[in-house]
Amino acid sequence: MKREIKPYMGTVKVGPKGQIVIPKEIRDMFDIEPGQSLMIMAHPKRGIAIERQSVLVKIADAIFAGKGREVYPYEDPEHLGEFAEVIRKNVDSEEKK
Repeated sequence: MKREIKPYMGTVKVGPKGQIVIPKEIRDMFDIEPGQSLMIMAHPKRGIAIERQSVLVKIADAIFAGKGREVYPYEDPEHLGEFAEVIRKNVDSEEKK
């Protein structure tokens, strides 16, 4: 029987080195495993978002394939291209490590 996944809200503390711990409920919800790569995005007006690298690569691929409007219908196409480029650069630099 599949367990119902409900939205989660909680707090995290920023440690002395600027680190946070992702709560277990969220790690379980998104199948986040130790050693898995996540990407963090920040926008001064929209806030901070954390996503699995694999998901953002799929988004970047869709944007590069000309499907950016399907992914983000209200975003400026120029910004979508910039967003996809940033994703690709981050993924490429992670793969070189």
